[in-house]
Amino acid sequence: MLAWWSSLSTVMQVLWAVTLSATLIFLIQSVMTFIGIGGDGGIDTDFDASPDVDMGGGDGSFDADPSMNLLTFRNLVDFCLGFGWTAVLLRNTIKSDALLLTVAVLVGIGLVVVVMLLFKWLSGMQQSGNIDLRSSAVGCEGNVYLTIPAARSGEGKVQISINGAVREYDAVTDGDAIKTGTAIKVVDVLNDSTVLVEELDPAII
Repeated sequence: MLAWWSSLSTVMQVLWAVTLSATLIFLIQSVMTFIGIGGDGGIDTDFDASPDVDMGGGDGSFDADPSMNLLTFRNLVDFCLGFGWTAVLLRNTIKSDALLLTVAVLVGIGLVVVVMLLFKWLSGMQQSGNIDLRSSAVGCEGNVYLTIPAARSGEGKVQISINGAVREYDAVTDGDAIKTGTAIKVVDVLNDSTVLVEELDPAII
């Protein structure tokens, strides 16, 4: 292994380091997500400080949908995963560095889009489950997944536990902004996909 590593150029060593690191983090995130611990494995770097950008319109498109926010730690990992594996596997096939990088970037972007759409679909499947959200969600506790802007000026996203299952919903608050990772409680249900929440007092957690 050491001989193989030493035989690589500096560029290939960097590519392999990025690729293997991204692969490990991706696997950890995937396992934690599917066992219900958290969408980003607790490593969300909270890049969603700017307002949501309208990129389309209509239900299920990019506008006002935090789950489609490009600037998240998960998407960075997904991009590095697609970019890295493409670069290292095609390094000896594509002789042109410029072409190789172009292909790797496109694959990285493609993987980000695919994973975003997958998780959006899974979120929609969760929300369409056979539960009465209004009667089941009020009073439930959970954590903020994407920062919730203050005074209903925008939507964030929360993960709450309902009947033993972790579900993800859009969320607003009447108070100050609530940052990613903060414990919250649902105080009202605004519609089938949006809840009103408040921050839990740390003293009673």
